[in-house]
Amino acid sequence: MARLFGFVGNRADLGARVLELESKPLKVVAKGTTLGWGIGFYQAGEVLLRRRPIDERAEVDVAALCKDLRADVLIGHVRAATVGNLRTENTHPFRYRQWLFAHTGTVDGYGRLRDRVSESLPEFLRRNVRGDTDSELLFHLFLSFLHDAGNLGTGHVDPDATRAALRATLSLIDRLRAEEGGSNHDMNMLVTDGEHMVAVHHSATMAYRVIKGRADLERLLGDDTLRRIRIPDMASCRFCLIASDFDEEPRGWTVAPPHAMVTITRTDDPTVEQR
Repeated sequence: MARLFGFVGNRADLGARVLELESKPLKVVAKGTTLGWGIGFYQAGEVLLRRRPIDERAEVDVAALCKDLRADVLIGHVRAATVGNLRTENTHPFRYRQWLFAHTGTVDGYGRLRDRVSESLPEFLRRNVRGDTDSELLFHLFLSFLHDAGNLGTGHVDPDATRAALRATLSLIDRLRAEEGGSNHDMNMLVTDGEHMVAVHHSATMAYRVIKGRADLERLLGDDTLRRIRIPDMASCRFCLIASDFDEEPRGWTVAPPHAMVTITRTDDPTVEQR
């Protein structure tokens, strides 16, 4: 069981409210196992992480974890571990420079693939792998393709470059998995550089919710609060929240098709395309 979630918006002061607005579908019930969670977010130009590898509560309320945050871009993850011990180094999201990454599912045959993937990385990225999860190695493989294209040390990159690196990552994993006799991978991913976010959907349900316009803002802020704010100040307010691995399909969200990539920015509606 897991929950992968993230948002991109243009009002850092409203990020926590967005998660509160959709708190019910984002909650994760432990169901007799031990959960861990982590959140990564951008604040005043800094990339910050909060990670808790072991949480004994029967339910993890994502909105409650983030209620004191000011952030307009965030990635979060709740999981029952499948690969790797319960320690901070194995807790999503993972960070490198301005990049954040989180992943649900398992790379089939990871034990056989780990050394081959690790050997394909540039030495400076291989040294940066701290834990022993398939997710962290998958992230560094993505970073290696960004590096190969000259996009790792250039600050924020074009979403096309992010999608290209993700496609290259998945193609290599597919090829190696097939060579080792593994089955199809069954996973979802979120990656962001703090300016845009790209989601990869392969398993379970992934859906997104765009929050904009007066009706959404009334739900977000309350009608009384909205009356006290000049409407022009709020007319451009928008967020897109995306999540996966739901217990049931969330009402009012748009479900992403299988094998899709969803790109989210601060200014435009999400774009959806096949991998």
